[in-house]
Amino acid sequence: MAFKGWDRIQITSDNGQTVSAIAPVIISASRATDLPAFHWKWFFHRLNIGHAAWVNPFNKTKQYVSFSKARVFVFWTKNPSIFMKDLDELNKRNINYYFQFTLNDYETEGLEPGIPPLQKRIDTFKSLSDTIGKERVIWRFDPLILVGGITHDALLDKVHRIGLELKGYTEKLVFSFADIGNYKKVIASLNKAKLQHREFTEDLMVQMGSGIGKIAKELSLDACTCGEGLDLSPYGISHNKCIDDDLMIRLFSHDDQLMNFLNPTTQLTGIMDSIPGPTASNAPKDPGQRKECGCIVSKDIGQYDTCGHFCQYCYANKNKNIVRKNLTFARGHMGETIVPL
Repeated sequence: MAFKGWDRIQITSDNGQTVSAIAPVIISASRATDLPAFHWKWFFHRLNIGHAAWVNPFNKTKQYVSFSKARVFVFWTKNPSIFMKDLDELNKRNINYYFQFTLNDYETEGLEPGIPPLQKRIDTFKSLSDTIGKERVIWRFDPLILVGGITHDALLDKVHRIGLELKGYTEKLVFSFADIGNYKKVIASLNKAKLQHREFTEDLMVQMGSGIGKIAKELSLDACTCGEGLDLSPYGISHNKCIDDDLMIRLFSHDDQLMNFLNPTTQLTGIMDSIPGPTASNAPKDPGQRKECGCIVSKDIGQYDTCGHFCQYCYANKNKNIVRKNLTFARGHMGETIVPL
């Protein structure tokens, strides 16, 4: 179910028609694809134009999205190196933003064939953190997956080794447990790659939570789960909000338009510790996400079948041929939609 509370305004489409568009305050870019890695030119062009369009993957209807009231962009990526060169465009517009940066170590297993080598990604993470501040770069080791020869202990070691490299460059570690059984095409992809997988039992989740809790304490990180119902609070692990009103209030309290939307429950000082309670705003929860998700509302502008990382566990791509076709279309395309209609 989509959020229906965004303002609506009239805009002029690329073909000169007057059309109705939603004008969200918070934009997700994107849960559906790695927009910073593959669609950065399109994004900045559409930002200059002032709007984009999103195509519903199920009924193929087009929805216009105006950027006129956007105050926060949340970027999701595994490789923002090219995108970082244009961050000044956001800064000049006084747009607030932060990154969900997925940094896994599945090199040996070949689970993420389209991304740069691990050390290069670590270096990119550090560079981004140095550029915009560690509080605006969230580290995701996501998903945790038991595949091939990966054991519980080996997985914890992977998390620990990357965490040691990132100490001082981020404040938060977010993780989730791969739920392979619910995605037939992911099972098919792993089988085709001859990668045996195991599902996480609750006992294994607790063991991982305990281990990650110890790592987070050692490295002075807040550890959180994403979209998980299991309570791991005994190990210092909370439930995350990736589209996070608490973080926005902490970082962007100077933005009156954003604060009017979030409608904080207390007088703001800009210091997170001064705001009591688990939720510091009255922003609605995103109705389009799973019940275990804590995110507040945002509008995602990405599209499925447009990410060239080709991760073996990805549920957002149908098959490589469709992705390659869409990426070929997107190369040099600056129209309203990422994908062809």
